[in-house]
Amino acid sequence: MAYTSSLPLPKHLLLPRTRRNTRSSFVPAAAKTNGAAPQVNGHAENVPHNSKVQINGNGKGGRSGVNGKGQVVNGHGKKGVNGKGAHVNGHVDRIHLSVSTGGGGGRQDGTGLRVAFQGAPGAYSEFAAKTALPGCDTVPCRAFADALAAVERGGADRAILPVESTMEGTALRNYDLLLRHDLVVAQEINLFVHYCLLAMPGVRAAEVRRVISHPMALAHCGRALARLGVDREPVEDTAGAVEMLRSNRMLDTAAIASPRAADLYGLDVLAHGLQDESWNVTRFLLLSRPPSPVTLPGDADFKTSMVVAHRGGSMMVVLKVLSAFSSRSINLTKLEVINNDADGARHPVMILDTSARGAPTLRAFPHVLYVDCEGAAHDPRVHEAIQEIERFAVFVRVLGCYAADTTVYDLQ
Repeated sequence: MAYTSSLPLPKHLLLPRTRRNTRSSFVPAAAKTNGAAPQVNGHAENVPHNSKVQINGNGKGGRSGVNGKGQVVNGHGKKGVNGKGAHVNGHVDRIHLSVSTGGGGGRQDGTGLRVAFQGAPGAYSEFAAKTALPGCDTVPCRAFADALAAVERGGADRAILPVESTMEGTALRNYDLLLRHDLVVAQEINLFVHYCLLAMPGVRAAEVRRVISHPMALAHCGRALARLGVDREPVEDTAGAVEMLRSNRMLDTAAIASPRAADLYGLDVLAHGLQDESWNVTRFLLLSRPPSPVTLPGDADFKTSMVVAHRGGSMMVVLKVLSAFSSRSINLTKLEVINNDADGARHPVMILDTSARGAPTLRAFPHVLYVDCEGAAHDPRVHEAIQEIERFAVFVRVLGCYAADTTVYDLQ
């Protein structure tokens, strides 16, 4: 029987480090109306018929909402973002992040680079690409595999993939896709995913009978949608749902997507913060053709990603990998174990062996470890740890060495 286990990033590593060009928090759609707002995951009184919906909040007294007063979580004192504590899901101990989207940290702005992403314009992946490389040109692709192929054939300089999230873990399985291609990780970006309910201009929440979006977005907003009492229909991606909504002028349908998608397509935002869990962060990786084109600054914190494959004795291999790093005081930021038993419940993981003589060869492995560690691959301690692992593992491939970025970037 196949199983997947993962040691996620500690939550404190996902808290933001504020950088320049900090922008203000979003304002819930409900806050823009006169009178109280209908609630989905909270309570409300005296609801006017034509007001917007506020999801995951309390509508009494106008005290809830992102710009309401409250405690600050990541810092000290009584003031948070814009001098006020942010409310998400009606709680003051969860903040809606408002941090830099300017790339920061001395990284290049990506001017002249083409970044391929899966989805239509306005997709979260596109926003992540523009956050990591503000000056880049984005190239929409139908599928994740198409984005990677675009880089390999020279149609793009980078591809961006979502690889894990605080709500779904590594359910996207894009690591498996990465392993099949001769690309390297050049950069990481953590994005706070903020879901909005979008509709055609003039459509009221009470008129919505159906909601369309990517299956994962629908799952992330399951409780709110249940309270709205609407049907759900999965489509290929969030921005594609918005595109469909706009092009077909669907007046009984809403879409779950980003606030940026609402601006791009000229739609109304019926509700902000639709997600069931306020802390919803997705990690993206930017990939390029080898060798890595990124010059790592001398004062940066580094991270190295690798895959370790073996054919048996899974727990013993895990312990040996842990020992190789711990004996050298190297911290791991990710350890995921993929095991496939002989019952065929899960297909073997296919890894492109770029070290093979001649053309790179795809090899199948039943047991795989995904490992992220602190430090650069050329650091003597990290290099020695990798060499030790190579002595007992069947196959080791370094996926990339890049600047570690624990900042969580906001959609605003």
